[in-house]
Amino acid sequence: MKRSDLIWTLVGLGAVLLSCYLLYHQVRNISLAEIADSLRAISRLNWLLAAGATLGAYSALAWYDRIALAHLGKNISWRFISLCSFTTYALAHNIGASVFSGALVRYRAYRSKGMTPQEIGVLIVFCSFTFVLGTLLASGAVLLLQPDLIHRVAEVTPRVSEVVGAFLLLLVALYVLGSWRQFKPWHWGKLHLEYPRLGIVARQLMAGPLELACAAAIIYFALPAEHNPGYLVVFGVFLVSFSLALLSHAPGGLGVLEVSFLAAMPELPAADVLAALIVFRGFYLLLPFALSLLVVVGFEWAQWQSRRRAPDKPPLP
Repeated sequence: MKRSDLIWTLVGLGAVLLSCYLLYHQVRNISLAEIADSLRAISRLNWLLAAGATLGAYSALAWYDRIALAHLGKNISWRFISLCSFTTYALAHNIGASVFSGALVRYRAYRSKGMTPQEIGVLIVFCSFTFVLGTLLASGAVLLLQPDLIHRVAEVTPRVSEVVGAFLLLLVALYVLGSWRQFKPWHWGKLHLEYPRLGIVARQLMAGPLELACAAAIIYFALPAEHNPGYLVVFGVFLVSFSLALLSHAPGGLGVLEVSFLAAMPELPAADVLAALIVFRGFYLLLPFALSLLVVVGFEWAQWQSRRRAPDKPPLP
């Protein structure tokens, strides 16, 4: 393991321990029975809506790869892209970006389609940037539409929210301008990154916020109607907590999501908030993780069978 990987692994473990410590002090008076009651209170319709939001989120994540491949001029089937994207994100979300970023899964999958390591590197960076772009766009819009929301996470005036929101949207606008005017490409080591066409950028600006909006909707549908602050507030809190979870490098954002949501939503019973986050973890993290392991095993088995049938064919580097 590289030293940088070890450092980020330790950072992730430290974030988990700190978050769990803070979470314990917030929920130590809540019983498992209360959380179970909150889970049982979720209607069948809301369970179905949460499941539908999960499908929407992972469909948007597959769109990330599709957009990146369009930028690279590659034509690969939707089925293959969807399975590769699903496996990549299901593993990365649970194990942690610092430990297993999903790059290995993409490398193994797309090398089997004849893509070069450099092209796969561009695809990985492009997909990551699509997520960042979506986060900037969604966060900027929420901060401008709901400036009072910032009171939930920081003791500042709504004016600060509007300034930050406008700044985030300005960054997105600069990226669009770079695509329109075709600014000079970026160089990052051996990677050569060009501004994509406007049509590609337009798809990025839809896919990123769509994935985040669907992921936040899982939590929204699992929360009770009474005292529910509304979808836009849930979406805003999710953007903050999910970003903190990614920055912490904690596997699955363990503890970080819970502490953030409990602190930002004091009007809701803590048991209801925890129940909603359990639903989120089940649909968005744990179930996809279990299914992704089956996909990886199936892919490796197919690759082994292929090599067995053609023993003289040299392996891909």
